[in-house]
Order: sequence, then C-alpha cells, then structure tokens
Amino acid sequence: MRLQLDAVGSENLSGSVYFEIGAFAWGRASKGGALGGDGAIVKVKGAYMDWAIPGTKIKTRMGLQRIHLPDYASEASQVFDADVAGVSVNVPVNELLGLTAFWARPFNDNWGGAEERSANYLDNVDLFALTLPMTFDGARITPWAMVGFVGENAFRSSGSGKYYDAGYGGGLSPAAYMLDGRDNALSFGTAFWAGITGEVTAADPFRLAWTFNYGSFETGEKCLNKRGWHASLLAEYKLDWGTPGIYGWYSSGDDGNIRNGSERMPSLDYNNESTSGFSGFGQLGTWTIGRDAVLGYTFAGTWGIGARLKDISFVDKLKTTLRVNIYNGTNDAAMARHIKSGAAGVEVPGATCNGYTPDFYSANPNGIYLTEKDYAMEIGMMTTYQIYENLRLLVEANYIAMWLDQSSDVWGGYRNAAGQRVGANSVEDCWNVNVSFIYRF
Repeated sequence: MRLQLDAVGSENLSGSVYFEIGAFAWGRASKGGALGGDGAIVKVKGAYMDWAIPGTKIKTRMGLQRIHLPDYASEASQVFDADVAGVSVNVPVNELLGLTAFWARPFNDNWGGAEERSANYLDNVDLFALTLPMTFDGARITPWAMVGFVGENAFRSSGSGKYYDAGYGGGLSPAAYMLDGRDNALSFGTAFWAGITGEVTAADPFRLAWTFNYGSFETGEKCLNKRGWHASLLAEYKLDWGTPGIYGWYSSGDDGNIRNGSERMPSLDYNNESTSGFSGFGQLGTWTIGRDAVLGYTFAGTWGIGARLKDISFVDKLKTTLRVNIYNGTNDAAMARHIKSGAAGVEVPGATCNGYTPDFYSANPNGIYLTEKDYAMEIGMMTTYQIYENLRLLVEANYIAMWLDQSSDVWGGYRNAAGQRVGANSVEDCWNVNVSFIYRF
C-alpha cells in the first residue's frame, strides 16, 4: 500500500511525504504478516519539497524523490531509475526546449570503518545529470548525460571489500575479474553515461520509438573497468481493439578477455515496475509486486526481438496485453570458462556474496549471464478489469523456457583447480501467476 500526503501552500510552494506499507507476506513474521500483524513495515518512499524560483517558471524539487533517466522505447531506464535523495531542477526554455538537471547522492556514511581506516570516510556516491527534452509537432527527442563519482569505500562490506561486494556495486563491476594481487577498493571510480531517446507520432496511429545509451566505469585498474552500449527500437500501430507492436534490442557483451575489463554497459539502479514495454517476468519484474526478474534487471549482455498485443479490449472495462520475447546472449562463450573456474584462481563471488558456486547466475548480480550460445523465450499475459472507478483487478501469467549450451567449454561439467569434478549447470523452465486487487483514490 502506498499513501501520499501533500501540503500545498500555493502553486509555487508545496511539500509531499510518500509512505509505503509492505509488502507483507501472509503468515511471515519478518514481513509483518504473522499473528498480531505488528511488523515494522511502514517505509518512507519519498519526502520532498517543491518550490518555484520567484518571478520565473523554474521549478525545484528537494529531498527523497524518484529520479529517472528517459527511455521512450522500453519505458524503463537501463541505467538509473530510483527513489533517491537529491535536488532536481526543471527549466522550460521555450515551447520546444526544456532543461532538467539533478544532483543525487545514492550512498553516503555507510562504511563502518576498519583498521587504519576511519568510518564514513570517502564512502559517498554522487551523480550529476542533465537532460534536454525537445518537443516538436509529432515528435519528441531527449538527449541526456550523467556523470558519477564513487568513493573508494562506497561499496565496501568489510575491511578487504571490493566494489563487487555490495549489491549496488555489482552493476558497475565485471562479471569475471582479474586481481593479480591488486586492491581495486583503494581507488576511486568514475562513471559516465550518455544517451538519446525519441519517438515519432506524426503518422498517428503509428508510433516509432528508439533509445541509444552508452556507459563506462573507470576504476584505475584496466581489468576492472566496464564500458558498453545499449540500443532498442519499438514500432506499434494503435487500432480500435488494441495496439500491436514489434520491438528489438541489442546490448553489448563481454569479449572473452577478462584482462581488459567488461564490455557490458554499467548500471547503478533500474526500473522494476514496467510490463507495458519490452519488460515482463523475465526482465525488470512484474508490475504489481516488483518480483525479482528471472533473466535480469537490465538487458546488458543480451539481444532479442519481441512482439506484443497491448491493451486488447472487446469487452468494456476489460483489457489484456500479450507478449512473446526471444533472448540470446551477446557475451563471448569463452567467458563461461573464467566464470566456472574463477579468474586467476579467484572464485567469482555469488550474487548475494554468500559463496555460491560460480555459475551462469551468480556471476551476474543483475540477472542470469547468457553467452552467445544461450537462448531463452518468454510468453506473458497481463489482464486488467476495472471493477469500480477506483478498484481494479489485475491477473498476470508468465512462462520462460531457457536453453543453455551444455558443452564442456561453456556451461557443461568440468574439473576445478583442485581436480574435483563439478557438474554441469542446469535450469528448469519457470512460471509465475499472480492476482492483485488495486485500489487507487
């Protein structure tokens, strides 16, 4: 449950606080669903102040707020989309051009310290971004850029922690790495992203949308750097009964050489609540409960094509969206050898840093690691029924089939450095069905 309270002083000044209650699992004490129902599950999702600079149309928002980078094609940023503390400023330059800038501080004062190292020292992450939304007759285009600075202790979880030790740092680090005795946590990290996204609606009801993103993360150690790109394209045609569409994407993947870092596009945080775009059960989670994505939180290291029938409606108040997505990895199959055996004899850590056996899943903290020889297919359905004006019933059903290459040089069985036989990686098809009642007022 989400509840937003607004205190409006005037059209130039207001404040908002946004509470989130749950999610609570029925019967589970740690989630507030056990007998008595007294779990601490009330969270602050947002708390910010809006104000306009006197005598201008410049609007400023300060506090804990949702900040995201634009993406008109997949409708979910592949780089950054999060509730974060910061300041955002919107400047309407003229009727065609706007300017939005923000400074955000996702992390600070979380490092507990260690021997000869002070607590909360150089553990901040700061992001600075600029977007230039341009609106024309029948089209809109938004170029953007963002730079980030990562303190040497920002993602440490212990005295000898590395960037990959924390979940959020995983999106900035290679899937497999080469240490050679060097400590990457003793250097700063500098991140940079830039992109352009747009859509054309001049030929309405036909719509064409596209996105291109590039990102890099430099640590001072070549083998730990990360740089890559992502592109996507969507075409759809709106009819009386629904909107059929086709789409595709390509995200760069690792080249098989762990000494030159990663060629996958880095990310810091990502949208997890969109199924109207490319995403579904396989990518970015489900719309209602934010279920962890099965294939990944971003499209990094994959390419694919898909088709959908959006908002099909032959009955009043009833809408259905159907989609089919086909995935293939863009990572070189040689990476599987490094991931399975560990680079330079160093085991690749698990996704949650609990020492999982290195495999196609634990090597990538943002999802399953697919090589160019691995494939997956997703079939999904989302149906909504408007029971009352403010009450909606939502039903989702999804199925994913996966085909991993089981040859010995990819995900098949192998012998580790100790001469022990390690079995092949294997998966089972997965499915998900959920029913939700959504009340908005």
